[in-house]
Amino acid sequence: MITESGFVGAKAALFCGDALLACLRDDRPGLPWPGMWDLPGGGRDGNETAETCLLRELQEEFGLRLPATRLIFRAVFPGLVDPARPAVFFAGHITQAEVAAVRFGAEGQGWALMLIDDFLNHPKAIPGLKARVRRALTALAIPQ
Repeated sequence: MITESGFVGAKAALFCGDALLACLRDDRPGLPWPGMWDLPGGGRDGNETAETCLLRELQEEFGLRLPATRLIFRAVFPGLVDPARPAVFFAGHITQAEVAAVRFGAEGQGWALMLIDDFLNHPKAIPGLKARVRRALTALAIPQ
């Protein structure tokens, strides 16, 4: 059984109706999954909690500040880069007003509010994240 202890980072599927917030990763050598569609989140800084990690990354990447209470699903998975280290995956909801308030940061080529089905079927969406989104959708009883 994978535990959260020593987690390496956190990601989230943030749903807005039938879409989710996604970003297109930079396309440079040495970067994991260059030029692929990713979800908000990233690596842990120091001893921060998984929620703090995710919410910090969300603010850095998209300029959004959400309270931890908006995260309604949580699961631990093997890390995407290093499967020996756990990663925490969240899901929650954002509003149209929050989407309109996005101020994209310096990481990545761009962002999109992508239809859930489009993300799940996109050949350039990070495969491990597709499986995590599907698990969150099932747990939250959101139609796919």
